[in-house]
Amino acid sequence: MLFYEESGRIYAENENGKVIAEIVFPEVRSGVCEIMHTYVDASLRGRGIAGKLMTLAVAAIEREGKTVTASCSYAVKWLSRRRAKS
Repeated sequence: MLFYEESGRIYAENENGKVIAEIVFPEVRSGVCEIMHTYVDASLRGRGIAGKLMTLAVAAIEREGKTVTASCSYAVKWLSRRRAKS
């Protein structure tokens, strides 16, 4: 699956241009990006795509020297597990 990255968003499209996976993480205050939304099409769920989106988003945020926060329930849980492993 090919992911596209733009400011505050990473996504994948199907061959018709429909978004089939997406994560949205705008900068909500200086130096802080909030993961607000993750989406994976029902036909693709259970394949680890949401986790891959999280990994890509966190890497993009940290690469810019910013802090990660989340309001998306999936992202909150994912970040909690990641921090527990650290």
